[in-house]
Amino acid sequence: MTGQLKQATFAGGCFWCMVKPFDQWDGIHDVVSGYTGGHMENPTYEAVKKGSTGHYESVQITYDPAVIAYDRILEIYWRQIDPTDDGGQFHDRGDSYRTAIFYHDNQQKEAAEQTRNALAASGKFSKPIVTRILPASTFYPAEDYHQDFYKKNESYYKEDRAQSGRDEFIAEMWEQQE
Repeated sequence: MTGQLKQATFAGGCFWCMVKPFDQWDGIHDVVSGYTGGHMENPTYEAVKKGSTGHYESVQITYDPAVIAYDRILEIYWRQIDPTDDGGQFHDRGDSYRTAIFYHDNQQKEAAEQTRNALAASGKFSKPIVTRILPASTFYPAEDYHQDFYKKNESYYKEDRAQSGRDEFIAEMWEQQE
């Protein structure tokens, strides 16, 4: 460890699909699936999925800013989501699957707003960017079976991700337009 660790918290639809893209970078120490932004204490997966808790499925990333900058983490985040979809992400629908950046300090808030504004001004998307930028609140880790799901349940993860439409969207909107 080269510096003091910080946290970044993002909602990008199904948290299973949001762990691996961050997990593979130097400077990322931990990626935890969980719930944030709602009103219920200690929510369960079943309660969040029903939509009655106000929580987003999210990931909380512990990172070393001396190794990987928050701006780089934001770039990775934007490339995992459809920032124009306010009804969920890909085949996962409902409020708990919406996108949001939860900032932990004013620098994160400003960086998130700058990247969202730059993305909106880029013309990459024909619809408005609807990803919310919200203050971080209590983060509740999801149940153990959700943690590192892409490693523990590799075949099911790959099948679910393939059916979601996420990879096709990423290829169309990011990889083919670069």
